[in-house]
Amino acid sequence: MSVEGPLNGIRVLDLTHVWAGPLAARILSDLGAELVKIESPLARGPREPTVEPLAGWLGGEQGEEPWNNMATIVKLARNRKSVCLDLKREEGKQLFLKLVEQADVVIENFSARAMPSLGLGYDVMTQHNPGLIYVSMPGYGSSGPYKDWVAFGPTVEPMTGLTQVFGYSPEEPRNTAMALMDPIAGTSATNAVLTALRQREKDGKGKFVELSLHEAGVSFNGPWLIDHQLGLEQQSLGNAHPEMCPHGVYRCRDLRRGDDADWIAIACENDDAWSRLSHLLGCPDMSSWDLERRRNQADSINEHIGNWTSRFHKHEAAETLQEHGIASGPVSTGPELLSEPQAVDRNFFVIYERFDTPIPGNPIRMAGLDSLQWTPCPSLGEHNELVLQDWLGLASEDVEGLLSNGIIFDQPPV
Repeated sequence: MSVEGPLNGIRVLDLTHVWAGPLAARILSDLGAELVKIESPLARGPREPTVEPLAGWLGGEQGEEPWNNMATIVKLARNRKSVCLDLKREEGKQLFLKLVEQADVVIENFSARAMPSLGLGYDVMTQHNPGLIYVSMPGYGSSGPYKDWVAFGPTVEPMTGLTQVFGYSPEEPRNTAMALMDPIAGTSATNAVLTALRQREKDGKGKFVELSLHEAGVSFNGPWLIDHQLGLEQQSLGNAHPEMCPHGVYRCRDLRRGDDADWIAIACENDDAWSRLSHLLGCPDMSSWDLERRRNQADSINEHIGNWTSRFHKHEAAETLQEHGIASGPVSTGPELLSEPQAVDRNFFVIYERFDTPIPGNPIRMAGLDSLQWTPCPSLGEHNELVLQDWLGLASEDVEGLLSNGIIFDQPPV
């Protein structure tokens, strides 16, 4: 059963991998769509891995079934059913196409040539299901001189222009080091699926939806691109802001007494906020300074702020600043996010996986959505029989035959 939600009744075949595609599919599943993850026998690695996956193992150890214990897959694959299928064999392709006939959506984020090279492009699938919505998420799209380039978030990101003002000087270009293109493309793909479903309600036709990581990122490039078009100078400002001062990150008193400092972010959006902050800092004589003067005296202002914040731990400082109507917030590390009071109070992180591992919830909150209905990431091929019986009406002995003949799998091959 799918979780309750507005997308109940929508069937999605999920062929995604890494982050962008799985994130899009996870959002759809959180909203109630029935997600069937189509996985290759080695989608989660071999039986005996020789290297540790990027994000490590759930619980810190690979366990008896390491292919079912990879943290990145577990985090992104909740609310799925898993069918492990060899699409390189003709029998596997035909079985997949039968599933396509029963699906509303197919989503994948392979390279532009991957699915066509398997003989499973949109032109083939739409022959089996004219009403299908097919979502393809190649790095650079399916046309153009870059269409066959290998694409990863950290290499696509600098090509979007989003990082042109990162860093503290033009001599040291930076990127986010977190593959920002993936979540941008993933959330954009979710919107695309919902739009295509709505359009299909009107015209009854399937849709081919193409969404490149590169263009998804470029579409988020707003003020910098406009500045360039207007002939304005673009520059790296570090933690500063072109229209606010002060604006930065400041060191606080470290309660841990270790090598790592605690920090707080502070932003003064206008003269009124600055007046309140200057009085709080004990510098009322500076309260009438306008933006231009504050910019000219930025070093002095930052020194005053740093002296003040160093007297408090970051949460104390944030609460005091907020009481005075000044935008601020403690800088949180990954582990701190799990115990951050706001997230705890709203039960944002959900714990239902093995080892009680907290997993980020869904930022969408509305009546009819309940994370208590969510289900953990399935084991590889866990739902082979369930899906093939439910979607295709196969008998148990038929499924057993597919398993014994190496068409479907429930663990990586030896």
